[in-house]
Amino acid sequence: MKKLYGKIIAAALAAVTMLSACSVSAFAAQKQQAVGNIAFGDVNKDGEVDIDDVTLLQKYLAKYPEVVELFENDDHIMFAADFNSDDKVDINDVTAIQKSIAGYDYEDPYDPGEVDPETPADIWGHTEPDGTYTIDNIRDYIVGLDTPVELEDGTERPLINFDNAATTPAFTSVMDAVNQELLMYGSIGRGFSQKSNHSTDLYNIVRQKVLDFVGASDSKYTCFYVNNTTDGLNKLASALIENESDIVLTTRMEHHANDLSWRERCRVVYSEVDEKGRVDYDDMERLLKEYRVKYVAVTAASNVTGFVNDVHRIARLAHRYGAKIIVDGAQIVAHREFRMTGGTSYSDIDFFVFSAHKMYSPYGGGAVVGKTDLLEKHMPEFYGGGTVKIVGDYSVTYKDAPASYEAGSPNYPGVIGLGKAIDVLSDVGFEDIQQHEYALNRRLIDGLRELGGDNVVVYGDPDDISDKVGVVTFNFKNANSYLLAQELSKMGGIATRQGAFCAHPYVWRLMHIPDDTLDQFDSCGAMNTPGMIRVSFGIYNTEEEVDEFLRVLPEALAKVTTPDYLKNYGNVRIYY
Repeated sequence: MKKLYGKIIAAALAAVTMLSACSVSAFAAQKQQAVGNIAFGDVNKDGEVDIDDVTLLQKYLAKYPEVVELFENDDHIMFAADFNSDDKVDINDVTAIQKSIAGYDYEDPYDPGEVDPETPADIWGHTEPDGTYTIDNIRDYIVGLDTPVELEDGTERPLINFDNAATTPAFTSVMDAVNQELLMYGSIGRGFSQKSNHSTDLYNIVRQKVLDFVGASDSKYTCFYVNNTTDGLNKLASALIENESDIVLTTRMEHHANDLSWRERCRVVYSEVDEKGRVDYDDMERLLKEYRVKYVAVTAASNVTGFVNDVHRIARLAHRYGAKIIVDGAQIVAHREFRMTGGTSYSDIDFFVFSAHKMYSPYGGGAVVGKTDLLEKHMPEFYGGGTVKIVGDYSVTYKDAPASYEAGSPNYPGVIGLGKAIDVLSDVGFEDIQQHEYALNRRLIDGLRELGGDNVVVYGDPDDISDKVGVVTFNFKNANSYLLAQELSKMGGIATRQGAFCAHPYVWRLMHIPDDTLDQFDSCGAMNTPGMIRVSFGIYNTEEEVDEFLRVLPEALAKVTTPDYLKNYGNVRIYY
């Protein structure tokens, strides 16, 4: 009845609009429906459907407390905000109003006969009920999964991608969300247009989504966008380090991003790992007692062994000795649920840095979540538009965080993709992801041991894999890892990673390579530089793919150990 009556009034409104000047477009007039004195889309009840309504609706979706309260206490506002009459107020209403103001022709997706079940949902997942994405069906939502690659023998097959710790393919819904929102893309923050307002609002909605994703209250934390984890750690280090004498405590497990970012700016002390490669918490506390540490920088999960660190335990240690904690979250965000809070203030994380391309949104996005009061005490070494309130000939006044950390035009596709990736991962559920990765890890490790016996070295702790994300590294004692990884790709279309994975000191320790011998080696990508083979799983990988890997592996291993093959490569060295 509501829609039928609305369509009758819409026709009359359309005729009026054609005859008179009005701030609402012809499209808006056609869509505007009235019941009593309330018009759909006229959220603030000022008699017009305009950008003010969009702003109010966006604030509601962004959970501004005073606006949420306004909506909840006024049924007329909630009713008017349901612009597309689907009985809910969500981002689709924002998009429809924006398109009406911009003069787009509008087709109501909720009219009978116009619903396309294959149409991608909006970027917030509101047209996708909970449970749309699961471990069992996630392969249906991965871009390029069935794209064939050519093998050495000329045949083609889809790639088996076991290199997800480096980067991940896109979710189809991430790609669709980015493409959809580019239609309404405008300059962020400083433009005067419907598209600019729309883009700015979504940009800020994702910021809140990031905070929610890691359990960070916006009364205590904020987040700023970065290009990737390395960019975020460097930007954070440029802001936090005030003097070369500042001391940062990190571990020998770290990726270079969480080592060199500090090493190049201040004094760094390193906590050792144990014989398996796990963080030594006792050694960490010893260093905290011995040095006046300002920051503790530690990875949440290793990209080499997959070990997951107890960062809340480390936070308690850091805070006990007056330090702040910075967590490199690159290898955790797509694998385990992460929370900034740890039960007490002493257990809370101060800063958390991660990349979207590790979580199925390879558009160059990422974020740093940090305590607002700490961020506002510092400025990164990145200056320019967007960071300032006003600039004079010899004076400048900067904005507060997060704006002060976001110089220049932002990466809008990266932000949109990040927001949608969060939705998909949350829908799949991290408990299911963890169980799935455990099964893949166990199957691969057992298969390697059965195949290789004493000839295979599985790094880390192949027996206790309870504290691992989906990463397995190994070597065969009779094979050069560079050549073996190469043949796995050429013969089987299997993507692995070979080398030291931008975590050289950690790899050298696990392989027992003395530090004073490193000058004899070429770059980390060279054939005769020590390295491992890494298999790293994504949520879409299957046990069948593990079995295919274990089928191809003996063939590749036999090939790279034959004299006729090796003579083509000269002096081949083997390290394990």
